[in-house]
Amino acid sequence: MTAATPTPADEKPEDRPAAAGDPFDQDVLPTPQGATAALLRSLLAPMQARVSVTTLLLLLQQAVVQAGPLLVAYAIDSAVPAFRAGDRGPLIAVGVGYLACALAAGGLQFAFVAAAARVSQDVLLDLRGRIFRHAQALSVDFHERYTSGRLISRSTTDVESLRELLDEGLQELVTVILSFVYISVMLLWLDLGLGGVAVASLVPLYALVRLYQRRAGRVYRARSTAIAAVIVKFVETMNGIRPVRAFRREAVNDADFGALNQRHERTNGDALLEMARYVTGSRLVANTAVAAIVLWGAYRVADGTLALGVLAAAVLYLRRLYDPIDRLGMFLNSYQSAAASLEKIAGLLAQTPSVPEPSAPRQLPPLEGELPGREVVFDGVRFGYRTGGEVLPRFDLTIPAGQTVAVVGSTGAGKSTLAKLLARFYDPSDGRVLLDGVDLRDLAVPELRRGVVMVTQEAFLFSGTVAENIAIGRPDAGRAEIERAAKEIGAHDFISALPDGYDTDVRRRGGRISAGQRQLVAFARALLADPAVLILDEATSSLDIPGERAVQRAMATVLKGRTAVVIAHRLSTVEIADRVLVMEQGKIVEDGEPAELVAGTGRFADLHRAWRDSLA
Repeated sequence: MTAATPTPADEKPEDRPAAAGDPFDQDVLPTPQGATAALLRSLLAPMQARVSVTTLLLLLQQAVVQAGPLLVAYAIDSAVPAFRAGDRGPLIAVGVGYLACALAAGGLQFAFVAAAARVSQDVLLDLRGRIFRHAQALSVDFHERYTSGRLISRSTTDVESLRELLDEGLQELVTVILSFVYISVMLLWLDLGLGGVAVASLVPLYALVRLYQRRAGRVYRARSTAIAAVIVKFVETMNGIRPVRAFRREAVNDADFGALNQRHERTNGDALLEMARYVTGSRLVANTAVAAIVLWGAYRVADGTLALGVLAAAVLYLRRLYDPIDRLGMFLNSYQSAAASLEKIAGLLAQTPSVPEPSAPRQLPPLEGELPGREVVFDGVRFGYRTGGEVLPRFDLTIPAGQTVAVVGSTGAGKSTLAKLLARFYDPSDGRVLLDGVDLRDLAVPELRRGVVMVTQEAFLFSGTVAENIAIGRPDAGRAEIERAAKEIGAHDFISALPDGYDTDVRRRGGRISAGQRQLVAFARALLADPAVLILDEATSSLDIPGERAVQRAMATVLKGRTAVVIAHRLSTVEIADRVLVMEQGKIVEDGEPAELVAGTGRFADLHRAWRDSLA
């Protein structure tokens, strides 16, 4: 067959540029209002008790830590004078108390870190599982438009940002907040004037924090997008390494990757610059406040209106009040990064399948007669991809049970779309696809997958043994059933010749065996699944002639008695069909038996003559 130029409406979605404003053309999926907060609540809800215990441990630890300056004040104003008067008891009590506080603070800190780590790891375990399960549940439409590199970025880089926040950032935040509360109360209790000045200094610090949050939020969203683009380019290049080498794309890819890498570097630099601005401003405010309080306090000590121990305690508290300012900046750093990542994860998890499960699923009626096939009906079906025009303007077709139908036509005629609708990778925008009178939208996914199986040109195999790949068709099948399916297909001899026979690991994408052998394994998988309807989408287009003949013999075995739709580019595949459909622009332009159409003067006859001439 001669491939025609695809029309814009009939191109596959992955081959078309995204439409303007298409969210899949960007890294960030639209996130519903409140979805991020709801996701965080749902992650923490199952471990409320452990979160409460962890919080209590940190409260106690901070209370013990903040007792230190009070003991110093008591030592200066009371214990030392008592010691000079010959009473050692108060000073010994201060020493014992300080040591006890240090030991208690260390023990509580250890318990808090251990408890917080368990909470953090459980949250991340749950989140990664949710991303993986949800990504599998989303429709083919989503995966054809949202790249695997972005999914990898969501489950690695973005989850790692959240891990940093949970492991370190939250402890810093709670510590800073508790320090502010404890120390402000203590300063106000020790001396109202000193405490008032210290509390007032928190106002400009709060303004700096808010400004940093606003500016850094934009920067970290841009940084997350930039690193995702780097990952996408890397994954895409490595997956397509053969055409990269064949067409000498290394230099071009290197330039593209370098540009993306530089953009990531710039966004990292912007993040560091925002951090530097915050730290500089916060230290200026803190140092000014400390200098003012110390000078005023020293004047009052000299004037006799303030005890020296109180001033010493106030200075120690001030050190503890302002020292966490830099740590607060580090938390905000982690928080902005994690917030941007969590927003993207929430956007992903908010995506709903375009092919939803039915609310009230139906069962297929029992098979009648000896044939395992079922009737297929396309009733007034219309369909178009989101990024293009209508592929099937109106499509009606009835395939009786047990009939093998070959579908031919130029590229973009709608053949693969027909197969995807029958496999329910997509739902029609109008009309129905019926299986023995039951709308596919009313069938639960397990029921549908038992009834309809699709074998594609790629014949994708997973890492694992040959037996495990065949058993995907029916996971509960025993070894004898697996081998029987392989024998019927004609794959047993080559499998037995492999180093470990059926236990040979085919490696990534089945790279250890040839394309024809992968196709035979895929047919054995389909035969083991024993579907009523089988879809073969260009299943022999990538094979050489010997491989094609082996697969055609396997096809005759698999198709026996079943309803089959065979999408064919090679007309040799049509010879096994009971009926041929010729499609153009989403419509059936010829329909008949192969011999009848070959003998005619229509489109199929022209295609058949061109094919015969090409073999001469």
